[in-house]
Amino acid sequence: MARVLVIDDHTEIRELLRLTLQAAGYDVVVAPNGRKGLEMHREWPAELEQEGLETIQELRRQSPRPKIIAMSGGGTLGTLEYLPAAREFGADHAIGKPFDCEAMVAAVREMLGAAG
Repeated sequence: MARVLVIDDHTEIRELLRLTLQAAGYDVVVAPNGRKGLEMHREWPAELEQEGLETIQELRRQSPRPKIIAMSGGGTLGTLEYLPAAREFGADHAIGKPFDCEAMVAAVREMLGAAG
């Protein structure tokens, strides 16, 4: 069973993703922020990560192996859009919020392969 680490500052989003991905057959752990997520990744490496730009950069420095899906509800970084910037920082895939749960599961399956 593939392991997925979900990092999001919104409790409701973390819980929704945890339940959705567990129902799809993934082993899921959640973290409320990038610092805790990086700590959890060191102790419990996952095949897939989801969270912010600094976390993406640090994960890539620590381990180029995990696949990363960036999520954002909008906003900009100067003149850069967040999701395209996340791709440039090393995210493998980017999804806007709000997201469709089926689309999220499809993205996870695509990143990790059909076998969850």
